Amino acid sequence: MKLTLNSISKQFDQKVILQDASFTFEQGKIYGLLGRNGAGKTTLFNCIARNLVLEQGSIQFEEEGQRHDYDSTDIGFTQTYPQLPAFMTAFEFVRFYMDIHKDKLRHHRNPAEWLTLVGIDEEDQHRLLKDFSHGMQNKVQLLLSLIVQPPVLLLDEPLTSFDPVAAHEFKQLIREAKKDSVIIFSTHILQLAQDLCDEIVLLHHHTLQAVPSERLHDADFEQEVVNLLADK
Repeated sequence: MKLTLNSISKQFDQKVILQDASFTFEQGKIYGLLGRNGAGKTTLFNCIARNLVLEQGSIQFEEEGQRHDYDSTDIGFTQTYPQLPAFMTAFEFVRFYMDIHKDKLRHHRNPAEWLTLVGIDEEDQHRLLKDFSHGMQNKVQLLLSLIVQPPVLLLDEPLTSFDPVAAHEFKQLIREAKKDSVIIFSTHILQLAQDLCDEIVLLHHHTLQAVPSERLHDADFEQEVVNLLADK
């Protein structure tokens, strides 16, 4: 399965974010989306997730050579700032989420097993989400996408608030998920992109540009990306 962006454009008033941008993302790969602050990475994710309407172009799935539209439920979007129900415990919320998506579950773990897997111990599982730290809330939010694992996973700065152990655990889960999903995550941390990604895509000058994958582990990769993004 592929996610195809066909000559898409998006702007807010006079500010152009995307202009005639095209790209094809493939299942089985993890794509790192890099760009300067304000380049439009989150806007691009919101366009893919159907939260924003394009001025031009289309975004479609492609399967067996045929392109077709998709529902917003086919997209898992983990945002930088979690939006979780403050009145529920982590266990209650994960159980509720699994109940309403029971036809889409890809694994047979129960809520406690999922939460334990990402380093939330039994005592914390029964605390209210409003009392969780930002990092722990992020864990729960990211976990939801991995539990259901829709065809496309959009991860907006997903690991920046995690401790090293949690970040390692989630990297493993994300690597496992790529065989069944298109995974795109935005990050400012080049080392993380090198460690986790199969391909790097730059959002620059309102369009999308791939960095040759064979350069990903070159010693001067970081400087090459900096030079590309610094180009006015």
